[in-house]
Amino acid sequence: MRVLVVDDQQAMREGLVALLGLVDGVEVVGDAAQGERALALVAELAPDVVLMDLRMPVMDGVEATRRIVRDHPAVAVVVLTTYDDDRSVDSALLAGARGYLTKDAGRAEIAAALRSAAAGQSTFSAAAARRLVEALSRGVPEPVAECPDGLTAREVEVLRLIARGLSNAEIGARLFIAGTTVKTHINNAFAKIGVRNRTEAANYARDRLT
Repeated sequence: MRVLVVDDQQAMREGLVALLGLVDGVEVVGDAAQGERALALVAELAPDVVLMDLRMPVMDGVEATRRIVRDHPAVAVVVLTTYDDDRSVDSALLAGARGYLTKDAGRAEIAAALRSAAAGQSTFSAAAARRLVEALSRGVPEPVAECPDGLTAREVEVLRLIARGLSNAEIGARLFIAGTTVKTHINNAFAKIGVRNRTEAANYARDRLT
């Protein structure tokens, strides 16, 4: 398994390279101190997995993950970071990270996460897993007796969140779906209910979906 290590702290980066060098079946093919360099190395070295920090200069780990997933779909990304707050977890997973660990993880846990990611599976720290479950729970649409105007349950939920004043990014984080998916739901819903903007959509939701 070919691994690229990305972390802006030199001591942490070198420590991870040394640690992974002791794991059977793992070859560290390179390391980078920020996301832009990581993108170049992914294109050059074709790793199986990128072990990615989040907070870095020039290009952070979230944007780097998003671009890797978009441009190199065969490459898995596992986030290894100090942070496990809602925003960090949501941003990384929405960007396409296949795993999320905090830096107190041991060698065995990191190695297991890398192997799972390379095999197409996901691994999360306990805190990240808890936040993922909470996000998915928030994403369950509120019950509605009957969806009017041919709306789907998800479109109803998106319209309700528009009525609450949430942006597309906030809706995506709340429902745990990508921004492009939010836009698709909005476009479909607007066409079905015959509105042209968010204000009209919010008024519709308050009148018909409460």
